[in-house]
Amino acid sequence: NRLLLEGKGIVLCISPWNFPLAIFTGQVAAALAAGNCVIAKPSTLTPLIASRAIDLFHQAGFPDDVVQLLTASGKTVEDSILQESALRAVMFTGSSSAAASINRHIANRNGPIISLIAETGGQNAMIVDSSALVEQVTRDIAQSAFDSAGQRCSALRILFVQEDVKERVLNTLAGYLDTFKIGDPLDWETDIGPVIDANARAELL
Repeated sequence: NRLLLEGKGIVLCISPWNFPLAIFTGQVAAALAAGNCVIAKPSTLTPLIASRAIDLFHQAGFPDDVVQLLTASGKTVEDSILQESALRAVMFTGSSSAAASINRHIANRNGPIISLIAETGGQNAMIVDSSALVEQVTRDIAQSAFDSAGQRCSALRILFVQEDVKERVLNTLAGYLDTFKIGDPLDWETDIGPVIDANARAELL
């Protein structure tokens, strides 16, 4: 007996801006490797790197009608592609609210139930007890919380510190963060670059 595996069909891959090449190409490559055609929808904030990546997929031999780039707003996608009866799966990386919205749209459409693979953000925590080496944990906290200006789903959001070492940990952390330089990410002296846009800045403030 021979096992015959087939792809699902057309897969919509929706990727975020914060890893505009790694997550984008990871989704597209996974869907293609499973035998599917792909509509690749990058963030509206990072369309140029996505366009270049799709050019490279085409240069590597994938036909234009097998992998296509879609630069459109989320609203446009919800009102059009998510309603298409030919769509067979959605791969999404981004916010929990956007994933919930996509889920509602594909659940309400006519036709077969399709797969949704959603990777969303979380509340990532670190627990620091009295056995921790304060200098080491300080570096770990800062790296996890502030690499990529904290704009990643794996960034540290909540810090639990044992009461016995709280004062020392927080004082050491505050002193370490005082040495950080915020500025142009192309400058080697910069520790924390800017957030992606004015909306992200407003949310933080």
